[in-house]
Amino acid sequence: MTTATIRADVLVIGWGLSGLVAASEAVAAGKHVAIVDQEPRTNLGGQAWWSFGGLFFIDSPEQRRLGIRDSFDLARQDWLGTACFDREEDVWARRWAEAYLHFAHHEKRAWLRQKGLGFFPIVGWAERGGYTATGPGNSVPRFHITWGTGPGVVAPFQAAVEEAERQGRLTILPRHRVTALTVADGVVTGATGDLLAPSGAARGTATSREVVGAFEMTAGATIVTSGGIGGNHELVRRRWPERLGTPPVSMIAGVPAYVDGHMLAVAEQAGAREINGDRMWHYVEGIQNFRPVWPQHGIRILPGPSSIWLDATGRRLPVPLFPGFDTLGTLAHLRRTGYDHSWFVLSRKIIEKEFTLSGSEQNPDLTGKDVRLLVSSRLAKGTAEPVQAFLDRGADFVVRDTLDDLIAGMRDLPGGEVLDATRVRTEVEARDREIENDFTKDAQIAMMRSARAFRGDRLVRTATPHRILDRSAGPLIAVKLHVLTRKSLGGIQTDLQSRALAADGQVVPGLYAAGEASGFGGGGMHGYRALEGTFLGGCLFSGRAAGRAAAAAV
Repeated sequence: MTTATIRADVLVIGWGLSGLVAASEAVAAGKHVAIVDQEPRTNLGGQAWWSFGGLFFIDSPEQRRLGIRDSFDLARQDWLGTACFDREEDVWARRWAEAYLHFAHHEKRAWLRQKGLGFFPIVGWAERGGYTATGPGNSVPRFHITWGTGPGVVAPFQAAVEEAERQGRLTILPRHRVTALTVADGVVTGATGDLLAPSGAARGTATSREVVGAFEMTAGATIVTSGGIGGNHELVRRRWPERLGTPPVSMIAGVPAYVDGHMLAVAEQAGAREINGDRMWHYVEGIQNFRPVWPQHGIRILPGPSSIWLDATGRRLPVPLFPGFDTLGTLAHLRRTGYDHSWFVLSRKIIEKEFTLSGSEQNPDLTGKDVRLLVSSRLAKGTAEPVQAFLDRGADFVVRDTLDDLIAGMRDLPGGEVLDATRVRTEVEARDREIENDFTKDAQIAMMRSARAFRGDRLVRTATPHRILDRSAGPLIAVKLHVLTRKSLGGIQTDLQSRALAADGQVVPGLYAAGEASGFGGGGMHGYRALEGTFLGGCLFSGRAAGRAAAAAV
């Protein structure tokens, strides 16, 4: 078996968004960079390419044009109330959170605009919370959708990397799987690993791990940007925290299989400290993709606030666990029910206004920067084409004209036999009675009306309050929801220069980490929960810090 030997100033392990940002920064500083990844080159851009492209800004022009009064202090209050930092090892994570908030308030938007990124003018309101002012959630809309979605975020950094490659200042090496970091006299000096069999597999599809050779890399600085664990369900279950209940027996995957956590153990063996492995971010609005790309491929519904949310037995979820309000609070509640699924019950009128599917491939108007398609799909009447495709072909959708027939269809799906038909009817009819007045004791209906006070929600995200059983709003729709794995919130502990830290708090010389592999900075800058729009932003911020610091050190 042959062994290839490669030399670079900076080695980047993983070509997701944080890796591309780190590489582009190091190249801009005049360094020669090598990027290695275990997948074929079709996957350049990693998970970010598949994303909806949401970015978190504070007091942006888009917010101000919509009458949103945001501020650094309000965002900081929301972040800390959501993160709930409470561990001794959170010291660097909290510093990263503070630094990121300053970045999101000041430089971030201008920096991205200089790189050619534009943003959809209507700001989304994700993770609304629903608790008190100091509790978790966004007090105001902050979710800015990139024009071009995930591919649009990736594009300028991919272009910079590929231009450097053409100039001979950067090398991209696909199918290189790192198995160990090289350490000499306590300093990380590169990596060794397996050369995997060439593959022409399409983006996101699973590839073989057939070994056809070996490689050795030497570098002045090594940056781990290999992502988290969301594609490795065995590892997710092993790390599942007791506070979120028991791990699901059945989950679907919101990320490709290559998001396997492999490099976290490799970095630990070289002296880095991984922390907060029990902090994770999974969605509860997952649906099975009728056209899967990777194993157990799921899509997340980005719901507006109007659907009735029922557990597997038909009982309505408690306040404030409404669609789009508290992801992990809802997950923890549902895990205590003893079932792996739940239900949305809604009307055609709601799905037309409120359902968006997460992901670049599910939003061709925004991804393709197609204004005409955007107007017809977001503002015109009727169900958007990607959503209609799931209504027609999705295994988790039931569409019927009457409530009795809808319940029968729900009970026909796997696991539906535990649904209590009487309970479902009681919940739906009771909710509908509350619609008759402009005032109500139903907190969800009050929240719906509050949402419509925001111009953006009223225009594209929140249906006019109506009775679910109103025939003119029909047909009725039920959606079976699954736990969808997505993000790791913990990772390799780093200082503000993205230098990896050892268990004793000392820097591991020569080793850096960024993106999800670093918990987006410091080993977990989100704490226990996230505010949404902060994952891509964390990759951008930590990748930039790592690339600049690594370049300065060699």
